Amino acid sequence: MISLRKLPVLGLLHVTGALAQSQAALNAVDAAQMSIPAARQTFQKGGYPGSALTVRQTLAAGSNYTRQVVSYQSEGLRINALLTVPRGTPPKGGWPAIVFNHGYVPPKVYRTTERYVAYQDAFARAGFVTLKSDYRGHGSSQGEALGGYYAPGYTTDVMNALGSLKRDPRVNPARIGMWGHSMGGFLTLRAMVIDRSVKAGVIWAGVVGDYDQLMNSWTRRAPVPASIPSAVLNLRKRAVEQYGTPRANPAFWNALSANSYLRDLGGPIQLHIGTNDEDVPVAFHTTLAAQLRPLGKLGGNYVYPGDNHNLSGNLRVALNRSVQFFRDRL
Repeated sequence: MISLRKLPVLGLLHVTGALAQSQAALNAVDAAQMSIPAARQTFQKGGYPGSALTVRQTLAAGSNYTRQVVSYQSEGLRINALLTVPRGTPPKGGWPAIVFNHGYVPPKVYRTTERYVAYQDAFARAGFVTLKSDYRGHGSSQGEALGGYYAPGYTTDVMNALGSLKRDPRVNPARIGMWGHSMGGFLTLRAMVIDRSVKAGVIWAGVVGDYDQLMNSWTRRAPVPASIPSAVLNLRKRAVEQYGTPRANPAFWNALSANSYLRDLGGPIQLHIGTNDEDVPVAFHTTLAAQLRPLGKLGGNYVYPGDNHNLSGNLRVALNRSVQFFRDRL
């Protein structure tokens, strides 16, 4: 993530102005589209097929892997992504792979090769194919950025990234995991309860509360980023007006929350967070850990005293733990 407080005023105005969403796209959003059962039904009917990965740009190689900007199809949109592939002879059945889900970055500031590079490099050097999708409306990906919590587009893009890896001949489709940070943790949890073939997940500083927590317990130390258009923020208000609050209408909102379907996870999840996280409440992490543990789905629970949202003070330790977890599980 980046801090908008470090952007010059004119740059900030440019960012917020560039993010105006079309009224047609906003009008088409209905919170009911976030339903986990509906997404599962779509998946079971082959609705997240992904596509072949098309090379858009070949980048400088890493120490033992290649790097390319690629694209794949998601609901007819071209979504860009950063792909890494290990060099050498793949193991029988193909390389293990990780779908890499980034957190919130202002979509028009976002660049495929400028965010999460060090994070992705750690998994690439360890012998995993990795695919970090840009989500719709991010950078030069097609579509509109409508946020991840009340519109289904980002979830759909993650599911199609997963579908694209499954069909890639270099990848073993039975050895795929997911890594997510912040909003990407929210998307990771959703994808893993939609598709049980995902064998393992790692979530850093994840927005992993249910909708009651998201609406009533998300007290940020930092202000809501100014780059989020008011029209996108209003999607929550519109959803509550239409369906009531999570406390008034729990059946509706529980059907939208991945937390209601944790028994259906196809593999364990390892959790990481810092106690001085300025963006995500530690309570989201601790509540999810408590829910996963009795189900046998908690693959590790790491809380880093004094660390921030990006785990900057324990970056190498957290990366090593995450890499080892995937080595053990995939």
